[in-house]
Parts: sequence; C-alpha cells; structure tokens
Amino acid sequence: MKIIKEFKEFAMKGNVIDLAVGVIIGGAFGKIVTSLVNDIIMPPIGRILGGVDFKDLKIPLYTKAQINELKDPLTAPYINYGQFINVMLDFLIVAFCIFLLVKVINVLRRNEKKETAPVEATEKDCPYCLSKVPIKASRCKHCTSQLEAAAHG
Repeated sequence: MKIIKEFKEFAMKGNVIDLAVGVIIGGAFGKIVTSLVNDIIMPPIGRILGGVDFKDLKIPLYTKAQINELKDPLTAPYINYGQFINVMLDFLIVAFCIFLLVKVINVLRRNEKKETAPVEATEKDCPYCLSKVPIKASRCKHCTSQLEAAAHG
C-alpha cells in the first residue's frame, strides 16, 4: 500500500503531469510533421525529380533471381533510403520547430526577468515638504530641512 501511495504522490506532481501533456502533444505534432513531409513536401519534390516516390527508393540486397526464388518475394530485404530521407526531413522540421519554440521561450523569459528585476530607489520623499530628494541627501534641496541619516550613507 505504501508504494501505491508514493506512486500516486509522484504521478500527481505538476512536473510529471506537464511532462505527460508534453509527450502527448509532441506525439501529435510528430504525426502532423510526418504528414506534412509525406503528403505535401515530398510529392512535389518527387515530381520535379521525374515522378519519383521517395517511399519506393530502395536498394535490394538480393538479386532479382534470388528474390524470385523466395517463398514470399515481398519479404526480401532492402535498404530503404527513400524512407530514410523522409524520416530525416521529419526530424529536421521537428528539430527546427523546437529550436524556434525554445528561442521564443528564452526571449520571453529574458523580457520577464527585465520586467521583474527590482528597481533600486534613487530618491526619497522629504517628510516636511513631500518633495523628491536624492536617497543619500541629508538636507532637502527644496525646504532645506534636516533629513534623517541616509540609509545607504
């Protein structure tokens, strides 16, 4: 029972749930990119290269005679370099999108840090005339009242 309780505490932590959501969204994004590459990018490239379907680009590891002798010629081994090209394009597009996302997040974080950085006071109010005077001043320049000792003195 203790292990179930520990697992429940672990699974309900915010970071674990955020990670799970990220993995699910990443999987869906991967499917979108795969469709983009296979269905939109590669067909025009194949057409430009003479009607080539990249999925069909492969190098047989057997001769045609050896393939014909197999019980099931469809199981003959091939080096599927066309499919590899599609997968590499998938990877490059996903990697580029993640790069852009991280770049935007870093810019937002930098802007947030600039906005939240505490601003050190350079002036204080004179308690007698309520004018602004430099923080290190010992006398008000407006009413010439003696001020308390400077805190930063």
